[in-house]
Amino acid sequence: MPRYFAFLRAINVGGHTVTNDELKKLFAGAGVKGAETFIASGNVTFEGTGKASALEAKIETHFEKKLGYEVKTFLRTRAELEEVAATKPFPKARHASATVLVVGFLAEAPTAAVKKVIEGFSDAESDLTVVGREAYWLCQVNQSASAFFKVPFEKKIGMACTWRNMNTVDRLLAKFTA
Repeated sequence: MPRYFAFLRAINVGGHTVTNDELKKLFAGAGVKGAETFIASGNVTFEGTGKASALEAKIETHFEKKLGYEVKTFLRTRAELEEVAATKPFPKARHASATVLVVGFLAEAPTAAVKKVIEGFSDAESDLTVVGREAYWLCQVNQSASAFFKVPFEKKIGMACTWRNMNTVDRLLAKFTA
């Protein structure tokens, strides 16, 4: 059975607090077996069958019914997440001087026009690019000090996204694929 990694948007931010135990119960209620959580920021892994898009819809519908608000869900298989972790889309010198590499999970690969918008946010502090369904942000300063941090990203690109530090992705893979 394939392992899925779920990245949830709107969990434990903006007053929407959901404990890891509650998350496991919510996934069980959505018909997902063996859910395991990783740090309290909406990272869940489980084994399942079926198309990712159908599983995402099922989880989102169940969460909205139980929590009363939308929880956008982004699923990746282990192979997809390994590819995300291996992607280093910026020049080595920029990686070496950066404070953080962050990945934004998108529901689908953006169009060329949306990719251009995302990459247009790049400046001296931030490099942004898109590879597949992920946006990569390499930040040279503290994230909250970056001009990009203040951009209403989803509004500008017209689609939902949830961001994770690449260290979180690496730790997830290390914990759940051994």
